[in-house]
Amino acid sequence: MKQNSFRVMSTTFMIAALSVLLLACGNSSTNGSGDGETTAAATSNDSQAAAENTGQEEVAEADNASETKIFKDWTGHEVEVPTNPQRVIYHGEVTGDLLALGVVPVGILKNEGTVFDDQVADAEDVGFPISVEKSLSLNPDLIIFSNDDETQYEQISKVAPTVTFNSFWPLEERMRFLGDLLGKKQEAEDWLAAHAKATEEMWDQLHANGLKEDETASVFTMYPGNRLFVMAGAGLPQLLYGSGGMKPTPEIQKILDEEVGFVEISQEKMADFAGDRIFILNAVDQGAQQSTEELMNSVVWNNLPAVKEGKVYRFDIVKASSDATSREWLLQELPKQMIQ
Repeated sequence: MKQNSFRVMSTTFMIAALSVLLLACGNSSTNGSGDGETTAAATSNDSQAAAENTGQEEVAEADNASETKIFKDWTGHEVEVPTNPQRVIYHGEVTGDLLALGVVPVGILKNEGTVFDDQVADAEDVGFPISVEKSLSLNPDLIIFSNDDETQYEQISKVAPTVTFNSFWPLEERMRFLGDLLGKKQEAEDWLAAHAKATEEMWDQLHANGLKEDETASVFTMYPGNRLFVMAGAGLPQLLYGSGGMKPTPEIQKILDEEVGFVEISQEKMADFAGDRIFILNAVDQGAQQSTEELMNSVVWNNLPAVKEGKVYRFDIVKASSDATSREWLLQELPKQMIQ
C-alpha cells in the first residue's frame, strides 16, 4: 500500500518537473529482485545467411543477440528476455545506472539538466505515462519498466519483453539486478568495487578536512505552491547516509524506518529535521525557486545552527540524483562544496 501511494505521488512530481529524485518509489524489500539465476532458451538467427552478408564475427554477434533466458523481475513476472539486448527502452528515474554499465537506451523518460544529458542526446523520450505507440516505433528488444502498475505493464509487454524494476532499491541492488538482466554481471561488480573505493576515499578526505564522525545531515527541497519537503530514502541522502558518511537526524531516521523517500513538512518544523549540515536541492520550477529564496531569507531558516555556522550546500536537484552516473559526479562535487 505504501509503495503504491509513494509511486503515485512521486510521478506526479515528475509531471511538474520537480526532479527525477522525487520519482523514486517503492520499498527496500528484496522480494522479487531476480538474482539472475536464469535459464538459457537458445535460438539463433540464420547464421549461414549472416555469414554470407557480414562475415563470421557478425554472425557470432547475431547468434549471441538472439539467445534468450528466463528472468524473474521485481513484481514476480517470469519473462523470456534476450541475453544480450541491443535496443533497450528504460522508463524510470535512474537512467544513469544503465549508462554506468555501458548501455545507452534507445528510449527513456527524459529529464533535462542531468549530468548525463550528452550521453542520451539521441535517445527518444517515450513520455509519461509511457507511450505504447512511441515504444513500438523504436523496435525495442527489451523494456525496463520502473513501475508496478500492472495495467500499464500489460500494455507495453505486448511491444517487447518487459521487466519491472524497482528504482528505489539501494544502488548495489539495482546495479546487480541490471547487470544480470543486461548481460553485464562483471561490469556491475567492477563498477561497484570501484565506486566503493572512490566513496571511501571521498569520506576520508572530508573527515580529514573537518567533518566529524557523528555529524548529522538533512536534505530539503521546495515544490511549487511553497511546499517544503525533507528527503530521506531517495536521491542525495542515499549517498550522505551511506557507509562512512553522515547520519540522519532522529526525525529523518523515523522516515527512513518507514521506507519512505521524502515527506512534506511545514517550515516551522524545519528545526526538528535540520542536521549539523544542510543540503538544499535547487528546484526546476521557477515558482519553487522563488519559494526557496524566500525560505532562505526567513527567520526560521536563519535561526538554524547549520545556517549560522555556514554549513549549507546547494545542488541542482536533477544533478544530485541517486543513479550511478550522478553518484560518480557527486563524489567529485561534494568535496568541492564542503571543503572550504
